[in-house]
Amino acid sequence: MVRWLAQASAVRGAAPATIEAYRHDVAGFLAFLRDHRGGPLTAAALAQTGQPELRAWMARERARGLSARSLRRALSAVRGFHRWLGDAEGIEAPAVLAARGPRAPARLPRPVSEDAARALIGDAEASDSPDWIAARDAAVLTLLYGCGLRISEALSLRRADAPLPDVLRIRGKGGKERLVPVLPAARAAVDWYLETVPWPETAGDGALFLGARGGPLSPRLIQLRMAQARARLGLPATATPHALRHSFATHLLKAGGDLRAIQELLGHASLSTTQVYTGLDEARLMEIYEKAHPRA
Repeated sequence: MVRWLAQASAVRGAAPATIEAYRHDVAGFLAFLRDHRGGPLTAAALAQTGQPELRAWMARERARGLSARSLRRALSAVRGFHRWLGDAEGIEAPAVLAARGPRAPARLPRPVSEDAARALIGDAEASDSPDWIAARDAAVLTLLYGCGLRISEALSLRRADAPLPDVLRIRGKGGKERLVPVLPAARAAVDWYLETVPWPETAGDGALFLGARGGPLSPRLIQLRMAQARARLGLPATATPHALRHSFATHLLKAGGDLRAIQELLGHASLSTTQVYTGLDEARLMEIYEKAHPRA
């Protein structure tokens, strides 16, 4: 398994967190097989893995409380491992490669409204924190909403990236790069932060957004800022930093944005991932219809 994980990291560019998830999922499956069969696993034993054992493993995982979505991810890791075994070691397990996981229910993103997004950023600007911290938090939230960045992408920006250019080169999941236009409001928010931050001489390769002691800013602090803001504004618990990224995509789509262009801006590998945002409009239309035409 170590060789498979090394290849996934080197060839596919999988992130460390993804590699750890693969390791956890496949190790759990192999441990189940050992317990189920009552003995060590050999190459021949792996090749003989059949549908009954796969179903037993999936049933146990579901009984442990694993969601359908998480089980599909685990099964995908197990299939990937066995595919590698076939290519690298000649150990074929057709039943594993043909296995299909449970269907995960469609989960629509939970964006906030345009007014709510502006209110969240405004709440950060008006906080009673030191001026530079208020400016910092407002700048991060503006990048999430105005550029559609993930929180990890915003916090990975370096001091050398400022002042922000017209177009940012962002390295997202799996090391995939994309170009993201920078709105004047986002550039101005970062400029305000840089004017007030008490460490103006941070090295170019240092983090752009800093914590109170001068180290890289923790995403937990931005999550806490959002939690405090949504409590003050009466917003639901779904108003998280990632919801601002959802809002970026949803509001672009409502304004007539092209789905392919939004896919590129978000860094989605597949258009089907971006298409989930089209379901938001359909769900909203049905909600309005139900309210306007209640059933008898």
